[in-house]
Amino acid sequence: MRVMAPTALTLSFAAVAHAQGTMDFSGAQTLMQTFKTFAIYAGAVICFGGLIFAGIRMMSGRFQDAIPGLFGALFGAGVLGWGAGWIGSLTGQSM
Repeated sequence: MRVMAPTALTLSFAAVAHAQGTMDFSGAQTLMQTFKTFAIYAGAVICFGGLIFAGIRMMSGRFQDAIPGLFGALFGAGVLGWGAGWIGSLTGQSM
């Protein structure tokens, strides 16, 4: 028994490892589509909010105070374009 135990244990692990099926990644595709949609909406909201902030500052005559809003709009545009494109490239989705 002492000699056969390691062999029996190894064969049982091999049988279990051989019995594994395939993995289903269809949920990952749906999850990445959700992330891509979130990046599109978040980028649009950030860009729009930055433009509104900058526009209000410019209309009041404080052009120096509008610069952070313009950079916020630029950041939102980056999230909108590069973020969604990067997430789409991870899964091979077309834009």
